[in-house]
Amino acid sequence: MTDPATDPEAANVANFAHEMGVLKRLRRAGWWQAGVRDPESVAEHSLRVAQLAALIAAEEGADPARAAYLGLWHDSQETRITDIPHSARPYLGKANNETITRDQVAFLPEAAAKTVTEAVAEYEARETLEAQCAKDADKLECLLQALEYRAAGHQHVQKWIDSSRAGIETSFAARVADAALAGSTMAWHDQAQP
Repeated sequence: MTDPATDPEAANVANFAHEMGVLKRLRRAGWWQAGVRDPESVAEHSLRVAQLAALIAAEEGADPARAAYLGLWHDSQETRITDIPHSARPYLGKANNETITRDQVAFLPEAAAKTVTEAVAEYEARETLEAQCAKDADKLECLLQALEYRAAGHQHVQKWIDSSRAGIETSFAARVADAALAGSTMAWHDQAQP
């Protein structure tokens, strides 16, 4: 068995895991502008993005596991640059997610680094159906979150709803968005079996 104190590859993966843990504490900053005092974390957002990406991909004929994997990594760069609201972006230089990812994984073992950099590059290029499904999942998750915040009494979320819906491109994600817009955030509860 390898001595943990002298296993730099394992130590570097542990260090990277600690960095990714920041996503659990990092709040999605744009919602503060809408008056949400305790918005969801980037990790919470990314979990539902991955789940939605898999479902969208399954219906679109893409690989659900790959789409979910891309969704898991789509905002991982925010450990280094935080979640920057859209209103701040015109004042800042656009950080390149692929460059940030390369810096983040620089000390990982080769195979581990490659899987993350390839996932981020695929997501950013949006050339595969899986990447398109993951991107739509990101938009759809934002729309769903805005609807949930509105149902909780936050009135200033319409621009998130409108921009998210406008950005959705795949057929199934559009259908889900339209159903969510027409439905209730608690309809699932009514379907639950006692």
